[in-house]
Amino acid sequence: MTYVCGERGGLIVEDPHHFGVSLNGVPGLDIDTEKKVVEEKLNQLQKEGATKHDIEIAMKDLGIERATVFGWPNTYVFTKAMGEMLVGALKGNLPVVIVRPTIIASTYKEPFPGWVEGLRTIDSLIVAYGKGKLTCFVVDLKAVFDVIPADMVVNAILVAMVAHANQPSDDIIYHVGSSVRNPVRYRNLYDYALRYFKEKPWINKEGNPIKTGKITILNNMASFHRYMFIRYLLPLKGLELANEMLCQYFQEIYLDLKRKIRTTMRLVDLYKPYLFFNGVFDNMSTEKLLSAVREEGVEMDLFYLDPKMIDWEDYFMNIHFPGIVKYAFK
Repeated sequence: MTYVCGERGGLIVEDPHHFGVSLNGVPGLDIDTEKKVVEEKLNQLQKEGATKHDIEIAMKDLGIERATVFGWPNTYVFTKAMGEMLVGALKGNLPVVIVRPTIIASTYKEPFPGWVEGLRTIDSLIVAYGKGKLTCFVVDLKAVFDVIPADMVVNAILVAMVAHANQPSDDIIYHVGSSVRNPVRYRNLYDYALRYFKEKPWINKEGNPIKTGKITILNNMASFHRYMFIRYLLPLKGLELANEMLCQYFQEIYLDLKRKIRTTMRLVDLYKPYLFFNGVFDNMSTEKLLSAVREEGVEMDLFYLDPKMIDWEDYFMNIHFPGIVKYAFK
């Protein structure tokens, strides 16, 4: 994944991650040590009799803690980077090509338009909005939303495999995304979502259309924390005091609200690197690959991978959003 670069801005080039080298220059990144830290923590929790839920939370917290020590924002991109390091260290004489996609979205054409399995990254927020559960959103609307349909990623992998099948390669990395060739911004995504769910509201299990509209947009983390404090944390504190005075009468409501706030904060922490990312991904190697396969007569209608061909308004309004509603809304 391209976001193995961490939260750096500017032009992100197609460079490899060298074994044991952290993003922030902190020494001591050792994959075996990281595995040992994880195993020891898990064994400790199990010996203490922690519940499955508590173990999941504790292990997620540990992952984020270890990732941030070395400059990565979360466990997902940290482990991706370590995976690249291992491939580079262990490949020997084996030709290796690394394909780094950006945010993968539903298919553009194949096996059919709009196919998606499960919820990925920003799609979970789109679902929450479509269901009327999203009242505020923290994002830099001017930031580029680097997205690429899943079938274009598959085509890029197939074309790269064929291009390098009979020739040695040395740290060939391909960024597969849209931020350079055909950028779309969060402002566009927000506008498309407003229009789509106004025109085609989601119908819930009771057969009722869910009304959606404009939501509160917070463009920095300080604003988000103020909003959460005034709107939710203060009422939570008041509920806690009322609980103590009334023999835990509001305990169920208190715990439910506390859980929702905790989930919201976790989601924001998880998505923050993408929502405020101010970089674009250089795709010089991918451009060269595109030129080479065109010269060799590869059927680009069959192995399409150029995001320049995408009309983003048409894609989101007529392919991606309908696909999410059909395959991901439950």
